[in-house]
Amino acid sequence: MNTRPIPMTASTSSELGDAVERALARKDLPAASTALAEASTREIVHVLERLSPRQCAIAYRLLSKQEAIEVFEALSPGLQADLVHGLQDAEVAALFADLDPDDRVWLLDELPAAVAPRLLRGLSPHERDLTAAVLGYRRDSIGRRMSPEFVSTHPQLTAARTLQRMRERLDRAETIYTLPVTDGGLRVIGVVSLRDLLAADSDALVADLMHDAHTVSAESDAEQAARECTESGFLAVPVVDSEERLVGILTIDDAVRILRHEESEDAARQGGVEPLGRPYLSTPIRRIVRSRVVWLLVLAVGATLTVQVLSVFEATLEQLTVLALFVPLLIGTGGNTGNQAATTVTRALALGEVRPRDLLRVLTRELRVGLCLGLLLGALGFGITALVYDWQIGVVIGCTLLAVCTVAATIGGIMPVVARVIRVDPAVFSNPFITTFVDATGLVIYFVIARAVLGI
Repeated sequence: MNTRPIPMTASTSSELGDAVERALARKDLPAASTALAEASTREIVHVLERLSPRQCAIAYRLLSKQEAIEVFEALSPGLQADLVHGLQDAEVAALFADLDPDDRVWLLDELPAAVAPRLLRGLSPHERDLTAAVLGYRRDSIGRRMSPEFVSTHPQLTAARTLQRMRERLDRAETIYTLPVTDGGLRVIGVVSLRDLLAADSDALVADLMHDAHTVSAESDAEQAARECTESGFLAVPVVDSEERLVGILTIDDAVRILRHEESEDAARQGGVEPLGRPYLSTPIRRIVRSRVVWLLVLAVGATLTVQVLSVFEATLEQLTVLALFVPLLIGTGGNTGNQAATTVTRALALGEVRPRDLLRVLTRELRVGLCLGLLLGALGFGITALVYDWQIGVVIGCTLLAVCTVAATIGGIMPVVARVIRVDPAVFSNPFITTFVDATGLVIYFVIARAVLGI
């Protein structure tokens, strides 16, 4: 990595970005090249994330060969894919060959399917085999994100011999800080740390130094495996196949990268948009529009339920127009309550605190939570409304808030669990759909209570 001691602060990074953008706008490439030459890898990445795809490709070509490789590895897969389209085939082939196998797969997942065979053909047979092994696993599995480049050892080897094996493969290994220990059939029987190897006598056997291994199956969900790795504090976790044979390794930095990617997707979908997969400022306008328009259309269709409910109770509104004043309050409160429950449970699912079999427990807990919230808000709503209007309107508002909060919290809580049961992303079932559902249901509850209390 770049070792130039240039600290990255918000001000220096912003000034560099402005300088490069101005130089590119003037087509003053020497000035842009000079500005980039004085920056660290991290600062250059920050600058490229703010440029349009065309400007990004131009700026990238101004980097030295070694700097270009380091910067490309530090970019997000989405931005790498955009950059690939702006470079010549020879440049792309060289960059692709310099990536680690797992990083190549991240990039290939962002590129059109027709591009992958062309890039793979440019690799050496050994690198092609390593990459193909990772590509063979399904997209959401940890096998797709593991590194097939690792150093392993045997229980009957000495510490000195293991260290020698490590030095021989140092330039190809993903990590050397945690080494899997395998038997003759490549089955993982333990792990040994570099610290223990260095501290041991040269003739000490690995069998006496190794610890129990925590492994993950290559077919396991990537997010779940990454969370296990980070929460357990392991620097690396061996990845095994169905017969417990070692096929790869998951390092802590890759685990953090997976979790960051998954959490970005969840946050986007909870907000009713498709994940961009690349920095906001470097994303083309058409892609941002495409990421939002489908959800808006779906929600617009769903909102017709609210319109239909209002039309059904139009006569009720005509008899007592004051009821219309409270519609925004009630549907807003219901939507917010449902979203709070959905966000909490979705997070608990991601952390493994809640499982599909806990559906009934989640339902009863959110029912009680919604009831408590409804009692508090309902009492407040009754008091204020009764003072401003009259006690009957206060009863309607108080009872409606009680019912709406209870229903919204219950539905919002169980929706993510139901989504996990039917193998759908819980984030998709969250805020946008829950808001639409609770709006329509809340209005029905409101007008039914109003008719019963006011006799209209």
